[in-house]
Amino acid sequence: MMESRAKVLGHPVHPMLVMFPIALFVAAVIFDVVDVAGGPGFLGELAYWNILVGLIGGVLAAVAGLIDLLAVPAGTRAKRVGVAHASTNLAVLLLFAAIWAVRMAADGRGAGGALVAIEIVAIAGAALGAWFGGELVDRLGVGVDPDADLNAPSSLRPHPADGHLGDVR
Repeated sequence: MMESRAKVLGHPVHPMLVMFPIALFVAAVIFDVVDVAGGPGFLGELAYWNILVGLIGGVLAAVAGLIDLLAVPAGTRAKRVGVAHASTNLAVLLLFAAIWAVRMAADGRGAGGALVAIEIVAIAGAALGAWFGGELVDRLGVGVDPDADLNAPSSLRPHPADGHLGDVR
């Protein structure tokens, strides 16, 4: 049985929490890009606070995800994908934490071009982490399907029945 271990009112907690840090980080990058491109200065300050709140939400989401990850049986593809998902998202959190720390120590809260470039790399990492998360839920059924196939092949491999990518029948 591979249902989520961290639930509220019968629903997995981790997917409820992940949308907040992702949205806050994406908004922060948009605000910083506009700020660096000559937009209003308050956007840099707003991005700074988005990053801080995103980090708090990210830590909460990571704790809920870790509870679920620890329940995934070792030696399964689901465990390997889960570790890749967790590692990628931890790297994203660490990048945004470093960006936030640099900005906190600076005179102003705005980001320069170099920090924005790192933010864009972090958002690309978040997209990869989200793909791993989607693979866990949609392909492997982790956290949602009591009869999950924890060794299902990657969604990037052709499905043997139809020769197409994924299972889209």
